[in-house]
Amino acid sequence: MKLSRYVISLCLLLLSFGIMIPVFTAQSSVVYKVPVYKEVEKGLYAFLKRSIDEAEEAGADAIIFDINTPGGFVDSAEKIANLLDSTSIRKISYINSEALSAGAYLALHTDEIYMSPSGTIGAAAVIESSGNTAGEKANSAWKAKMINAAELTGKNPIYAQAMADDSVDLPQYRAPVGKLLTLSSAEALKVGYSEGTVTSFNKLLEVTDLAGAKVVETEETFMESLARFITNPIVVPILLSIASLGLIVELYSPGFGVAGTMGLISLVLFFFGHLVAGLAGYETIIIFIIGILLIIAEFFLPGGISGILGAAAIIVSIVLAGGDIEQMIIAVIIALSVAIVGMVIIMKFFGKGLRVLNKVILSDATTTEKGYVSNKNRVELVGKLAVTMTPLRPSGTIRIDNERIDAVSDGSFIGKDKQVKIIKVEGSRIVVREAVEGEATE
Repeated sequence: MKLSRYVISLCLLLLSFGIMIPVFTAQSSVVYKVPVYKEVEKGLYAFLKRSIDEAEEAGADAIIFDINTPGGFVDSAEKIANLLDSTSIRKISYINSEALSAGAYLALHTDEIYMSPSGTIGAAAVIESSGNTAGEKANSAWKAKMINAAELTGKNPIYAQAMADDSVDLPQYRAPVGKLLTLSSAEALKVGYSEGTVTSFNKLLEVTDLAGAKVVETEETFMESLARFITNPIVVPILLSIASLGLIVELYSPGFGVAGTMGLISLVLFFFGHLVAGLAGYETIIIFIIGILLIIAEFFLPGGISGILGAAAIIVSIVLAGGDIEQMIIAVIIALSVAIVGMVIIMKFFGKGLRVLNKVILSDATTTEKGYVSNKNRVELVGKLAVTMTPLRPSGTIRIDNERIDAVSDGSFIGKDKQVKIIKVEGSRIVVREAVEGEATE
């Protein structure tokens, strides 16, 4: 009787473990869902790196990138693509709306691509900041990168090329010569640029054998969102222009006011954003602080070298903080141009309010309106007699009433100790002639 009880208990225990095994199996999979929204720019890199690092630490089975982006900047897309290639975790792109330009390039760097019924992918030409298509050199390099990205996952590269090169003729996909290729979800599936079309994220989990997996959704923190905004290549020159112009205006204001505060806040935001985005290190902050100290020292040291070195250090720190040196040099040039124009306007219309520069710029004028004359016009000397202290050839020195005066003769040589008569006074020029014997002062 006891034996039968033990047998029944053992069977029940084994049955319980059998029931629990599927539960444990279903919960063992971990999937990270990472949004790729808005523009592809430098700040996005920091967020994606954090998300991928977290997925690797958690031992995730897959990362699903939820893509909805109109594109962005080539340099940022290349850096993010290298980040995607560096992880061995299964990477899946879910294009729920659009993956255009740089977004298409990133999707091609994942292992699998799935699209919503309304999803699109393509239109990946390089666009300059002016809005025009970039030159042949930039487009050629980008086209090669698109082709390599397609070949990386075994896709036909002609379609990736057509996305970046409008000379490729694919009229059956609305891409005749002169038009960039953009594929719908059905077209992408047909040409092998999509593994399938799904109506929802849950359907995606089912078709990728990840149903029942624990989904961890990563979100941008407030700091990361702020960093993405600040590091945008369009925002950077605006921030630097506000900083330079604000500090210039502050030179004309008594005390420390709104302009100086705006300038400092702009600089703090600039460095903060680039630190959070992982583009700048603390060494750039140190160089910037050294530059500020050198400029302050300029007010106490002669020569101007300290000020020049300080300005150079500040510019170098800003350029290094941006990551892309060429882009940052352009931003600095724009900011300096704004500062110069602002300084000219301020000096023209508000020059009297200048405080600091008044110490190094002579602003006083000795004008006639203020009672200043270049020389005293001594017309009272006309007609008086004097004695030459030196020969006049024709210039020399005369003495009148114990006063030495520079004078010139009327053209003839006059020797020393001769009596002369002052006949003309023109400013500092006193003209004399030799006096006739017995001639008196008029």
